Amino acid sequence: MADNGEAPAPSAHRPRALVTGATGYIGGRLVPELLAAGYAVRALARTPEKLRDHPWAPQTEILRGDVTDEASVRAAMDGVEVAYYLVHALGSGRRFEDTDRTAAEIFARRARAAGVRRIVYLGGLGPRGVPEQDLSPHLRSRAEVGDILLASGVPTAVLRAAVIIGSGSASFEMLRYLTERLPVMVTPSWVRTRIQPIAVRDVLRYLVGCARLPEDVSRTFDIGGPDILSYRDMMQRYARVAALPERLILPVPMLTPRLSSLWIGLVTPVPPGLARPLAESLRYEVVCHEHDLTRYVPDPPGHPIAFDEALELALRRVRDAEVTTRWSNAAVLGAPSDPLPTDPDWAGGSLYTDRRERTVDAPPEVLWRVVEGIGGDNGWYSFPFAWSVRGWLDRLVGGVGLRRGRRDAGRLRVGDSLDFWRVEEVVPGRLLRLRAEMRLPGLAWLELTVGRDARGRTLYGQRALFHPHGLTGHAYWWSISPFHAAVFGGMARNIAAAAAAEHHRRPA
Repeated sequence: MADNGEAPAPSAHRPRALVTGATGYIGGRLVPELLAAGYAVRALARTPEKLRDHPWAPQTEILRGDVTDEASVRAAMDGVEVAYYLVHALGSGRRFEDTDRTAAEIFARRARAAGVRRIVYLGGLGPRGVPEQDLSPHLRSRAEVGDILLASGVPTAVLRAAVIIGSGSASFEMLRYLTERLPVMVTPSWVRTRIQPIAVRDVLRYLVGCARLPEDVSRTFDIGGPDILSYRDMMQRYARVAALPERLILPVPMLTPRLSSLWIGLVTPVPPGLARPLAESLRYEVVCHEHDLTRYVPDPPGHPIAFDEALELALRRVRDAEVTTRWSNAAVLGAPSDPLPTDPDWAGGSLYTDRRERTVDAPPEVLWRVVEGIGGDNGWYSFPFAWSVRGWLDRLVGGVGLRRGRRDAGRLRVGDSLDFWRVEEVVPGRLLRLRAEMRLPGLAWLELTVGRDARGRTLYGQRALFHPHGLTGHAYWWSISPFHAAVFGGMARNIAAAAAAEHHRRPA
């Protein structure tokens, strides 16, 4: 990975593209597509470390910065021909619309000052004929950002998409879990609303193609797939593609967007804070009213991809553990961003620690495979009921719960979501550090290490850290301390046993 100028200098004939939101679902997939199309790519990220383990990182110039910081946006725009705006402040608080507005104004101003040739923005497909004040805050903010960028004086392409279907997308995960887990559903009335979904492959194709639009083209384009369906149709077609029995769906009118988001949050991995804007958007009919982009970016044979085929492609990637990015890879709602409490700044603060060590009858590489495979379907190696209860309690108070699972069944990289943790550091074969993203009265980390002791034996180390916030935080730690022996002690014991069992199962 290159950070702050360490990337190889692009050759003179390669136009430079700036991608904001590269740690997110679409941005993380757009970067390799742009590289394949011959662009030199610069990514602007608040936490460049999250991009370190992406296979395209060595070919990309990665700068630390934030779209709300004008100085970092100015530096990122230097020498850029095409600038992609793929960020939004949803989940940053009640005033996320103000943050979105400020960031878009900075981006537009700095793009014009730098002589950027083209801005490309991916927004949301809104309904026609609905007064702006009646739109959901999510759709209203997306539309406002598009207007700000179009008024920048830089030729701008605003792409408006409804539901994006692809492995790891929030819309796909919501559809998948609702359909798979509920053979009988009492649903909000919005399941009857008509929607025009689009495959993520087509979204990426259009985004790349927009980089070469003629200079006199500056406008909004609707993008969608070939099918117009209700959400109810989408669930039934998912059931058929996934070889599930037909679902019984009973729409009722009394489920408000808030109740809908809580219902979605309980059934799917999508937390209520993200589920609510998705549910609010689904209240409106969102279908394309024009397909003008195909004049400039023609659809090749087989495109746009039909809904059923998009589902099949996404499910195949899930089954084959080839999900390259997920909606949860981006910053999570309310996630802490403080450093691990080993810095001098933490001196004098309270820090609770639970340490465990065990020698393991297995080589370090076998133990590491167990450590790196923790979470998701493999669980947490101790007291499963307690972990499940903690996950449900987290969902009830608006947290992420345990359902996010893993992006990849065998490998972790910095920035991955892992149930209700976030991978903060990975040193292959040696260290896995996780930061808690469940709702807590403080900040928490879990470190798992692999090494050798003085006698050369494989040694497993485990450290749980908690930095409390106020009296509630201290009370929380002491209230759960009696369970540490079962939870953390059991985890250390069972991880060591799992590694030993795997080692002895392998042929000599």
